[in-house]
Amino acid sequence: MTEINPEALIRTLVTPLVKHREAVKVSLDDKGRYRHYYLSVAPSDVGRLIGRQGHVAASLRTIVEGSRDRHANTKKIRFRIKDYRH
Repeated sequence: MTEINPEALIRTLVTPLVKHREAVKVSLDDKGRYRHYYLSVAPSDVGRLIGRQGHVAASLRTIVEGSRDRHANTKKIRFRIKDYRH
């Protein structure tokens, strides 16, 4: 099975959803049990990524966190949008 790069996956999923594509930034915090990927976008695009009642954010989180290869000894993935807590 091919390993999916979560950072590239996040960029691929988010870029069509935002107006300011140049402001999309993904950072990684690889401490502890999890690999935390943080997404930051332009302030005007945060609402687009959250969606109504958080449905878009929840869907993005499900796809990204489910992309890890469970058969390999890799850390679990957590995905968060900066300045949005849910």
